[in-house]
Amino acid sequence: STLSKANENRDWRIYQDFALILIAYAKKIYEGDNQLEIDIKNNIFIIDSTTIDLCLSIYPWARFRKSKAAVKMHTKMDAKTSIPDFIHISNGKMHDVKVLDYITIIADSFYILDRGYVDFERLYRIHKSEAYFITRTKKNMDFERMYSSKVDKSTGVKCDQTIKLRGFYVSKDYPEKLRRIKYHDIERDKTLVFLTNNFELTAIEITMLYKNRWFIELFFKWIKQHLKIKSFWGRSENAVKTQIWIAISVYVIVLIAKKKLRIEQSIYEILQVLSINIFDKEPVNQLFEKPNLQYFKEQNY
Repeated sequence: STLSKANENRDWRIYQDFALILIAYAKKIYEGDNQLEIDIKNNIFIIDSTTIDLCLSIYPWARFRKSKAAVKMHTKMDAKTSIPDFIHISNGKMHDVKVLDYITIIADSFYILDRGYVDFERLYRIHKSEAYFITRTKKNMDFERMYSSKVDKSTGVKCDQTIKLRGFYVSKDYPEKLRRIKYHDIERDKTLVFLTNNFELTAIEITMLYKNRWFIELFFKWIKQHLKIKSFWGRSENAVKTQIWIAISVYVIVLIAKKKLRIEQSIYEILQVLSINIFDKEPVNQLFEKPNLQYFKEQNY
């Protein structure tokens, strides 16, 4: 009840501001790091959202569907470091694509989006900001092929086309040419079609960049499973946002500790070690010199 009252009464923006300070510091100490297989100097951001389900009878302010409540955590993540760069918490009804209106586009950066973000007026805004997007096409996209480039089909790339949109409205929303790449993923036996405004990288580099979208899925899975944001202490919107921002702060603090203390363990293992030694009067780095770790079945991240 004490935690519940605290979460109800303390303004959630206190925790948001603290998390943003931590994120800025984490970005600074991770500057120059790159966990990607592909070495590109440009900033690479992944944009996606995750839905956090709530009980409608307890959280009526978060109505999502007729018998369901939810909030969404819209996130822009730095793909090279897995540090969230932007987070917006909305009700469950907010469409994913609308979050693009809240994000400041940085020139010469790549934005990796799934096809739920295909809105050509907003994509053209990214293009006009001299940035690049990589997304997947919708099946009903009406386009005209202008010409095709040669591809090495042994890499899985089936075609690399320059196209223009043909629909009356979409051609006005995005009047310039686009690049359409068809790729067959042998491992999953699945064909994917990508859409981008970048004509400089090779087709296989574009597909490799899109594959890194999986990092944000891991982030959502990790924060839901290990930071307990499936159940909340408090029923108000303030309490829910407070707990989510605290969870984000914990995630970033663990990233900072891993970097500053040069800890080799995964961030999941770090969190577990800290949780069972929370009251020990011992320097944090010493906890990881000879850690007595149990076998964790959950996926390390």
